[in-house]
Amino acid sequence: MQEHEDHCSHPKKSGAEIMDLLAVIDQQRAEEMKIYNSIFGLLSFEKITFSDLQLKPYRTDDFITKLFYETSRFTAFNQQWVIKARVNDHKKNPALTCSRSITYQLVLKSKIQNPLDLYYIALTGPYGDTKITPVIYRYEFCTDSPETEYQVLPVTDSGDCNKILAAKNIHLRLILFQVQK
Repeated sequence: MQEHEDHCSHPKKSGAEIMDLLAVIDQQRAEEMKIYNSIFGLLSFEKITFSDLQLKPYRTDDFITKLFYETSRFTAFNQQWVIKARVNDHKKNPALTCSRSITYQLVLKSKIQNPLDLYYIALTGPYGDTKITPVIYRYEFCTDSPETEYQVLPVTDSGDCNKILAAKNIHLRLILFQVQK
């Protein structure tokens, strides 16, 4: 007990304040468990695939160039796909912003006859050294809507985002789950 009192960073906090902090921590853990339980549920799907991808940097030909990233084409569920990503959602002067973010979209390049309903998750890939919090997205690809909306790549903080942007390529693992009709 004495050792804890000597090293405690909050010795003057009341019990009510500490209980409020513990409630917030419990809520965060419950959200994490909800995500992991959802992932375990998705693992029971019949059709699952994953791809280890590298997002490579490119610049637009505009007067003020904009940085964006794109993968090479990859195959999943017998279809051709690509991931596009952009920094700070192409806001003006991203270099003047201290908090940076990366958004990405999944693009179906193949022509399809029937709608294709998928769940997808982007995770840290091999050789990636930044923690990405798993977030599950769902989208139904049709002939007239082959691109998802841009989704935030949930990097733990903007410092990690800067670390990703400083690297030559962004390494991701994309897991796709096909919903059976």
